[in-house]
Amino acid sequence: MNHLLRVYTAHWAIAGALSCVLGLCIFICFRLLETTEKRVQRIERKRDREIKKLSHRISTYAREVQKGFPTGDVVVGERDLAEVLRKHPDIVATALNVLLGEQKVQKAPLSGYWKLNVE
Repeated sequence: MNHLLRVYTAHWAIAGALSCVLGLCIFICFRLLETTEKRVQRIERKRDREIKKLSHRISTYAREVQKGFPTGDVVVGERDLAEVLRKHPDIVATALNVLLGEQKVQKAPLSGYWKLNVE
């Protein structure tokens, strides 16, 4: 045991590389052995986190725009907002619908446009 510890400390770079490779192998094995149901749940959780994060970014964007134009309402189009936030328009529309449920946005009379409520 003492000899193994001495070899490990003497060749720390090799031991570190082997540890990384072992960790990567374990990660790959877990992903390969993951069931379809667990994979779907993991992807859904990731998508939900992304939508929640995007909703927060949209609210922050509305506050920033309101600071620039304090007398008017903040009205944005889904595609324009997707370009500004660098996200796919479908995900932006989903995040806006989540904000609609929270009453942080309203649908504008024009199709594809939203009025952002700033607190």
